Amino acid sequence: MGCDSPSPGGRGPVAAPVGSGPVDATTWLGLQPTHNPMRWVLPITDGISTEGQFLFGGCALGAAIGALEATTERPLVWATAQYLSYARPGEIMDLDVTVAVAGRGSSQARVVGHVRDREIFTVNAALGRRDLEHSGQFVERPDVPGPEDCPRRQHRWALDGYISSRIDLRLASARSVDELPGEPMPGGRSALWARIPEVLDMSAATLGILGDYVPFGIGQALGARAGGNSLDNTLRIGRLVPTEWVLLDVRIHAVQNGFGHGDVHLWAEDGTLLATASQSTIVRYWREDPPPTAPAAAPAP
Repeated sequence: MGCDSPSPGGRGPVAAPVGSGPVDATTWLGLQPTHNPMRWVLPITDGISTEGQFLFGGCALGAAIGALEATTERPLVWATAQYLSYARPGEIMDLDVTVAVAGRGSSQARVVGHVRDREIFTVNAALGRRDLEHSGQFVERPDVPGPEDCPRRQHRWALDGYISSRIDLRLASARSVDELPGEPMPGGRSALWARIPEVLDMSAATLGILGDYVPFGIGQALGARAGGNSLDNTLRIGRLVPTEWVLLDVRIHAVQNGFGHGDVHLWAEDGTLLATASQSTIVRYWREDPPPTAPAAAPAP
């Protein structure tokens, strides 16, 4: 699966390395099957973690979706993740799948991700496909420049090897780091073009990774150097079509009592609605000092 190479410092199996060539999303994440068809393994590496030394929430959801689709052999309809704790680089996370109901056209299932006895997240989902004469799309993609005409998003810290260096982001309608604090984005809306250069497929797992950008929109909506930690993420699949770039149309609904709520519409370059994602977050102001490079104990959520 392209994930058996030793990582720096002898941390064990890693996700597919940057520049390794085209792979699918689960290989990019490093998700591995086991002899038990209901259990999967995800080595937590720098490449699927934030610079704060914890697993990126979108990667957790993407791995759960990959495990669910492979186990049930059905495509995702929706999945909702509740994030409970942090998994750190160097740890090995088990993903246990339970198929609660398997009908003729759909399955209801769940995944629990845990490191030993510490539960990291739980995901509930529905999967399946039904033939229906009618279909439609009833929202429109915002009018923004194409990715080739948008500046690259610059990160606060130039730390290679983490999730931020593996996803190419372009500011379609958003403030740059240097423009914050500044004027809030009108209507609480911002937009990013995103792509994962090594991933060849447009899958539900890929969209699970890319849908975790409500925290980015929080700072944009407030005009502040702020973001947050995701409490949850719900992905609802529209129509999957081939596309190199995905437009992340972020809409923040409210920030109250230290929590923020919003959603992301994920668009293909041709205007197809691929999926929607919605999240609630713990709003946090940015720390200005670079994070430590060594793993630390997981803070309380």
